[in-house]
Amino acid sequence: MKFPKIHTLKEIADLIDCEFVGDANFQVFGMNEIHVVEHGDIVFVDHPKYYDKALNSAATIILINKNVDCPDGKALLISDDPFRDFNKLTRHFRPFQGTNVSISLSAEIGEDTFIQPNCFVGNNVKIGKNCIIHSNVSIYDNTVIGDNVIIHAGTILGADAFYYKKRESGFDQLISGGRVVIENNVGIGALCTIDKGVTGDTTIGEGTKIDNQVHVGHDTVIGKKCLIAAQTGIAGCVIIEDEVTLWGQVGTTSGITIGEKAVVLGQTGITKSIEGGKTYFGTPIEESREKLKQLANIKRIPDILNKLK
Repeated sequence: MKFPKIHTLKEIADLIDCEFVGDANFQVFGMNEIHVVEHGDIVFVDHPKYYDKALNSAATIILINKNVDCPDGKALLISDDPFRDFNKLTRHFRPFQGTNVSISLSAEIGEDTFIQPNCFVGNNVKIGKNCIIHSNVSIYDNTVIGDNVIIHAGTILGADAFYYKKRESGFDQLISGGRVVIENNVGIGALCTIDKGVTGDTTIGEGTKIDNQVHVGHDTVIGKKCLIAAQTGIAGCVIIEDEVTLWGQVGTTSGITIGEKAVVLGQTGITKSIEGGKTYFGTPIEESREKLKQLANIKRIPDILNKLK
């Protein structure tokens, strides 16, 4: 998430009332999670296990809960609770904006796009040309939808990321300030849920088709011309490359990559990154031919045992 204008390190430190290490005029362009940070971004870290990863990332400002040696060319924001202060920055730069109309006055809607009754279109939403948005679709703030997109009834674009920190008082939510981006010629079925990124974008690539009752987690990037069948659940921060097929009730863990033109058969649990150009099945996931051989051999066990008697 980039800020509307460049800020100084001191300005950011003043916003969250914390100390800083570095030039007071050090430039800050935005804030992001570790997997999408760029030069000029703030990243937060609150566990020693991840200090080195954050300090050596592309981020140039590290919001951290310990005064450590600052790498050359970078700056530190020293906070007793980086998670809390990251949320403060999200609230400041991407505050919740209420509305009392079904289609926000700030929404941009292209020519020949139809929006059926009982839809909600939030603030700063952009919808392209020749789209059909069926009834009872909710499109949260800042969502971007391309041309020739069809979204069926009851789908929700832009709900918060499922991202929490456990505290003694309960679970503290990491506030989502990102977006959902739907590219051209995408089809989305009924009752799907696509969560926005925490600071970046959840993206559905051009020409991809999604069946009914599919969930896509925060910051996931789905490539071009993918097919995703009903009741599939895709966790956050997953990369699905072009022309992947996921059949019904597939589930994934977070932070993995599914290679180009991979095919994953129904009810498979994708527990790790997989190469493209192959067909997979089962939990734990394996290439389908190997998995089916194993299942066939299991059926032979009673006969083998009888022969040994």
